[in-house]
Amino acid sequence: MSIITKSIQNADREARYLNAGELRAIQEFYENGVSRLNFAVTLTENEKTIVEKASLTFWERCPNTPSNSGNRMYRNSCLRDQSWYIRLITYALVVGDVEPLAEIGTIGVKEMYDSLEIPLPNLVEAIRCLKEVSLDLFTLEDAAEVAPYFDYLIQSLMP
Repeated sequence: MSIITKSIQNADREARYLNAGELRAIQEFYENGVSRLNFAVTLTENEKTIVEKASLTFWERCPNTPSNSGNRMYRNSCLRDQSWYIRLITYALVVGDVEPLAEIGTIGVKEMYDSLEIPLPNLVEAIRCLKEVSLDLFTLEDAAEVAPYFDYLIQSLMP
């Protein structure tokens, strides 16, 4: 839930106006909005390269994984899922909150991958590879703003 929605819901629940701290937080959210949008654009424009490089790194680290077994369907599914996680991170960046990651990207995912016999440690490593490749596209300062979204996914998906 965005800082705006949270602030308004809290104030409304207490039948009060937004306080100075909430208004400052909302102002900061808007001031940082251009940066967050630029981060999302960078990931979107580089998605294919990110997924390709991250996949190669992942398969070097985890050579004995279903997506590296020679089965084209497993490989394509792995690439598709990695692209999907990049997309979810762009959503989270735009709203400045991990809520899209939680609601769309982590609820029920462990069970799904378990049922497909995809090792969760491998999924976590794949997200780490996506993070590494993605953060190389940013300055250190900007990478520090983007990294927590990857970290949230990694922590949420750990077995």
